[in-house]
Amino acid sequence: MEPTRRVFTVSELNAQVHQLLEASFPELWVEGEISNCKAYPSGHTYLSLKDDKAQIKAVLFKGSSFGVRFKFTDGLKILARGRVTSYEPRGDLQFIISAAEPREKGALQLALEQLKAKLQAEGLFDEARKKPLPPFPKSVGVVTSGQGAAVRDIIHVLSRRWPGLDIRVWPVKVQGPGAAAEIADAIRGFNELAPDTGVLLVGRGGGSIEDLWAFNEEPVARAIAASSIPVISCVGHETDTTIADFVADLRAPTPSAAAEMAVPEKAAVLDRVAELVDAMSQDLRDTLESLSRRLQYAAAHPFLKDPRRLWEQRVQRVDDLSMRLPEALRRRLETLGLRLGAAAGRLDAISPLAVLARGYAIATSKGKVLTSPKQVRKGDPVTVRLSEGEIDCEVS
Repeated sequence: MEPTRRVFTVSELNAQVHQLLEASFPELWVEGEISNCKAYPSGHTYLSLKDDKAQIKAVLFKGSSFGVRFKFTDGLKILARGRVTSYEPRGDLQFIISAAEPREKGALQLALEQLKAKLQAEGLFDEARKKPLPPFPKSVGVVTSGQGAAVRDIIHVLSRRWPGLDIRVWPVKVQGPGAAAEIADAIRGFNELAPDTGVLLVGRGGGSIEDLWAFNEEPVARAIAASSIPVISCVGHETDTTIADFVADLRAPTPSAAAEMAVPEKAAVLDRVAELVDAMSQDLRDTLESLSRRLQYAAAHPFLKDPRRLWEQRVQRVDDLSMRLPEALRRRLETLGLRLGAAAGRLDAISPLAVLARGYAIATSKGKVLTSPKQVRKGDPVTVRLSEGEIDCEVS
C-alpha cells in the first residue's frame, strides 16, 4: 500500500523554509560588494551583496540605518553584520543587515568623503556664496560648549581686543548623540532671535575624528550655509578639518584665532584714528596756508589796488573798434560791388538778348523754337523775335 503523501502549499513551504532559516543561522558577518542598491522613501535600502561567484539579496531597514554612518552605493565593498532569512511572499533568500562597515576605508572617513562630495556638488563650498565679515561688529555670537577651554579662550580674546564688546554665547553639546542637532538649532536660533549679531563663531577645542564628528554632520553644514550672519568655523586644532570649515564664510585654525579674526584690536584702531586726525589737521593747516599765500598775492596785484585798470584798456579797445568799423564796412561794400558788377557782365555776355542785339533773331512756331525748315509747312504761322519787338510771318 502506497504511503500517504504530505502535500504542501507554496505558502506552507515558504513559511517552513523561513522558520528553518531563522532558527538555523545566528547573526553573522558577510563580506561582499554592493550592487543594485536603491533607497526607498520609506527609509529602507534594498541591495544585493555579491562576490565573483554568487550574490544574495539584502535589506538595510530604516531602524538600523542610523547606526551606519556612510551611504550605501553600488561598487562599495562592505563587511555587513546581520541574519539570514527569507521573504515569504516570494520565497526569496535575503540577508537582513543590522550593521556595516566599509572594507577599504574607515566608516567615518568614507561618510566624510561622501557628504563632502555631495555638498560640493550643490555649491555649498563655492567662494562666491561666502559672506564678508563686518569690519567693526557691535556683537559676536559664539556657538560652542558652555564649559571648557574653547569658550573661555574666545571670551578672553574678544574682551581683550575690544573691551565692552557684546558677546553672546549659546552653549551646546559639541560631541556625542544630539550634538549636531543642538549646534544647527543654535545657528538657526541666532538668525531668528538675534539677527543683529555681527558674526558667529562656531566650533570647539581639538579631539579625535569621533570627538569632532558633529561638525561633519549634514544638519550643521546646511545651517551654516543658510545663515544670514557670517560664520567663522573654529573646530579643533590647526590640523583638524571638518565639513563646517568648507561651508563657513571663514575658517580659523583655533577658537582663539577665530576671536582674533572676528574683531580688530580696539587700541590699534584708536591709534590709527588718532594718526588720521593728526594727518587731517596737518592737511587742513597746509591748505589754509596755501590759500593765505594766494590771497596775499591777489591783494598785492595792481588790478586790486586800482580797479579802474580792469576796464580802462577794454574801453579803449571798444572805442578803437567802433572807429574802425565804418571804414571796414565801406571796404567790404566796395568789394561786394565790384564782384557783383563782374558777375553781371558775365551774365550779360551770355544773355540771349545780347545775341539778338547783334542782329540775330529767334523764330518760333506754335510755341516751339525753329532750328530746321522741316519743322514747318506752307501756311504755318511763324513769329520772329528781334532785339526790339516781334514780326508775325507766314510760311510760303
